[in-house]
Amino acid sequence: MGPMMRVEEESPSWLIPLLRANYFVPCSIHADSNKSECNMFCLDCSSSSFCSYCLSNHKNHRVLQIRRSSYHNVVRVNEIQKYIDISCVQTYIINSARIVFLNERPQPRIGKGVTNTCEICCRSLLDSFRFCSLGCKLGGMKRGNQSLSFSLKGKHGREYQGEAESDEATTPTKIRKTCAFNRLMNGLSISTVKSDYFSGDQWSSSSGDESGFNLSPGTPTIYNHRNSSRRKGVPHRAPF
Repeated sequence: MGPMMRVEEESPSWLIPLLRANYFVPCSIHADSNKSECNMFCLDCSSSSFCSYCLSNHKNHRVLQIRRSSYHNVVRVNEIQKYIDISCVQTYIINSARIVFLNERPQPRIGKGVTNTCEICCRSLLDSFRFCSLGCKLGGMKRGNQSLSFSLKGKHGREYQGEAESDEATTPTKIRKTCAFNRLMNGLSISTVKSDYFSGDQWSSSSGDESGFNLSPGTPTIYNHRNSSRRKGVPHRAPF
């Protein structure tokens, strides 16, 4: 299988149009409106970017919002990772949100002490990553690297198996605490019934019986010190 055929199989059809589209240009339809720059892309239509006023034409479609950082187009990780596998691509945190760059960002000079760079554009990276953008990962696939893929098929399968190993791990903490409390209350109610049944004369006779009942004494009554305290009267001076 050739590299280009594998790219078509291991990446969605909308990925290349997403990377090649022009963003942050005035919308041709809503040019006279405020904030009419084209920063949206529809994955179902895969045509071109559009502005927020055009969203009504893409109802119930998968739409991504493109943002900018240092004059480069980015997309949030929590939005793009729903549709493609972005492993091996370095992500960044900007304005408290994790983002990933769309296209390559060549770096003219490599700083001293840099041990890892992007395999396509040579930008410095952390040691655990191979590419600086989605476009660079796509370039690595075009070179014939068989270990790269944008497909989520195998990834979703592994995640599902990992979540299904333990029902206790996926149960919310509040629900687990409620179940434990209910079990505790049921145990207390059973103990109360037994202590009431064996109270009085039956309790005294069963304590010396050899039939086998070994019951612990009932819970002592809680003594309320607040009710027992009396208010002191007004002090009187002793007569001279």
